[in-house]
Amino acid sequence: MNKPEVTLLKKGVVFKILQVTGEKDMQMPKHISTKEAVIVIEEGNAIIEIASVEHLLKKGDSMIIPAAVPHSLLVMTSLKAIVMMPVESEIEFIN
Repeated sequence: MNKPEVTLLKKGVVFKILQVTGEKDMQMPKHISTKEAVIVIEEGNAIIEIASVEHLLKKGDSMIIPAAVPHSLLVMTSLKAIVMMPVESEIEFIN
């Protein structure tokens, strides 16, 4: 499975900013963030599934992702998004 690329853009004392980029049909499998996170869509569309509910996100949309709640991301069109979370937060994939 082709996964979107996740790149660390900035890291401060309290928060870090990640960039997520991907092409159509790429998928980030089910995972959790150990702390609450915020995703902001800069370009493209994606479906994020949180707690078995699908949400369509498009350019300009944002969503708060609760800590420790399994979620996945399916890229619908070429995607560029920003994810902000506490520095100590980790992304953990679920097998």
